[in-house]
Amino acid sequence: MKRIFSGIQPTSSMTLGNYLGAVRNWVDLQGPEFETIYCVVDLHALTQPQDPDALRTNTLSLAATLIAAGIDPGKSILFAQSHVHQHAELAWLFSCIARIGQLNRMTQFKEKAGKRRDEAYVGLYTYPVLMAADILLYKATHVPVGEDQKQHLELSREIAGSFNHRYGVDFFPLPEPQILGTATRVMSLRDGTKKMSKSDESDFSRINMTDEADLIAQKFRKARTDPHPLPEAPEGLEGRPEAENLVNIYAALARSSVEQVLAEHGGSQFSSFKQALTDVAVTALSPIAAAVNRLMADPAQLDAVLAEGAEKAEALAAPILADTRRLMGLAQRARG
Repeated sequence: MKRIFSGIQPTSSMTLGNYLGAVRNWVDLQGPEFETIYCVVDLHALTQPQDPDALRTNTLSLAATLIAAGIDPGKSILFAQSHVHQHAELAWLFSCIARIGQLNRMTQFKEKAGKRRDEAYVGLYTYPVLMAADILLYKATHVPVGEDQKQHLELSREIAGSFNHRYGVDFFPLPEPQILGTATRVMSLRDGTKKMSKSDESDFSRINMTDEADLIAQKFRKARTDPHPLPEAPEGLEGRPEAENLVNIYAALARSSVEQVLAEHGGSQFSSFKQALTDVAVTALSPIAAAVNRLMADPAQLDAVLAEGAEKAEALAAPILADTRRLMGLAQRARG
């Protein structure tokens, strides 16, 4: 059976970009075709300094948002990465398979570290190896990824291939990317050339999944646009990144197409289109925000859901890690 693995960092609230670009696709993948494993990757969050209390709260909040968005713990395995220690151990084993040259090619490290690479944390440099461990620990066959993560998935494939070649086995699969959905890359509301990000300093650059209706309306009203009306065909969006972004968001939220959106709103000024976009967004997102609030009111139940998910994940991960250790020649611990 095909097996899906994907994860998301609990660094702050989930954004509309996370939802449309990834999480909604995760929801749609739940079903008989795939076994789905979804993870709150709190170990990855540690690549940047985190307030400990905030990280714990964000982990629960993100788990609640995933459930509210449609991730069903009865259909999928949902857990926190740090609750399954095999992730960290396999990452070390893979760090003895991966090569420096491979990590030097990772563009995200260059972007995040900038000109101060010598001051960057080792975890920021090596986290693609942990990502490979996340995926291969479950022998995932498919990984839903955005364009910015395809390079990391390719590293996972390279590590799997190197492991299999070194030990003369066909043990780890080479996971395939799954790029799905209309709005796989939602852009900032303040700059249509930049991806919508949880780390952007301006909260008005993004829609958070827990934003109330009035705040969603305010953010869309203040979203950057250009002085021209909406075109009547997609070709008219070329060279207009902010207009294209808002149309893409509308199409994704309405589960429509760009052509259909422009057929309905072509020729409109942005003031009226933004109001229509707000209405679509509030209709789609308000039930999710309400469900998050209900779930967060019972943190003990959320803890129980994550604990159950971790048990299911560990049941899959432990034998795969044990076989990996055996193939690499590590001595088995004697049991008294």
